[in-house]
Amino acid sequence: MAGACALLMALTAAACTTSSPPTTPTPMTNGQGTPPPQPNPAPPGPTPIAPRAKYTFTFDSTWSRPTHPADYPDDAHYSGLIGGTHTSAVSFWEEGRLASDGIQAMAERGRKSPLDQEVMQAIAAGTAEFVLSGDALSDSPGAVTLEFEITSSFPLVTIVTMVAPSPDWFVGVSGLSLIENGQWVEERKVEVFAYDAGTDSGTTYTAPDEKTFPAKPVSRITGYPINTSGPLLPLGTFTFRKIG
Repeated sequence: MAGACALLMALTAAACTTSSPPTTPTPMTNGQGTPPPQPNPAPPGPTPIAPRAKYTFTFDSTWSRPTHPADYPDDAHYSGLIGGTHTSAVSFWEEGRLASDGIQAMAERGRKSPLDQEVMQAIAAGTAEFVLSGDALSDSPGAVTLEFEITSSFPLVTIVTMVAPSPDWFVGVSGLSLIENGQWVEERKVEVFAYDAGTDSGTTYTAPDEKTFPAKPVSRITGYPINTSGPLLPLGTFTFRKIG
C-alpha cells in the first residue's frame, strides 16, 4: 500500500512539472490591431563628382564658300587654339566687354601670347588652373582636336581661335561649364559664331589694318560678310567629350 502511494505521488509531480509549449510574442500595435509603420530608410545621397576629368575638345569648322559666300577668302583658316580652365571669379573675354590685350593679339594676329600670360596671371591668383593650347586649323572646312584635363575646383573652360584672315574676328566660348547636375557632362556641343574684338575697323576678310579708337566692346558679327541675308549661320561647333 505504501509503495502504491509513492508511485502515485511521483506520477502527480511529473505531471505538474511538464513544460508548456512556447508562445509567439504579441507584436506592439498602434491601437488598431496593426503593427506601427516602420520608418523608410534614408534615400542614398548624390554620387560625389570625381575630382578630375579628361576631355577631348574638337573644333569642327563648317565655314566655307557655300555657307558664307560673301567675300570668302581663298586661304580660310584659324590660328592656334588658346584658353584655360578657371572659376567664375575670372573671365578672359565677354560679349559687351572691351577686349583684353591677349584677346586683341589673338583676334588680330592669331597670337597665343599675351592671352596665355593672362591665364598664367589668373593661375597665380588662384582663379585659373591650366593653360589650354592647341594646334591651328590650316584649312576650313576642317577639324582640329585637343585633349585636356580639368578639375571640379576649376570647372569652366574658355577657348578661342582667330578667324583668318580677318581684321579682328574670332570664334570661341567663355566660361563654359563642364559640370551639369553635379556631375561631369559626357558630351557638350556648342555652335560657335564669329565675334568682332572691337579693335580693328576693317569690314572685309583682307581689309588693311584700321585701328578702332576708342576700342569697342566685343560683339557678335551679324552683318556683312558673315551674314548677308537669311538666318545667321555658325562657323562650326565646339564639342567637349569626356574620355576619362
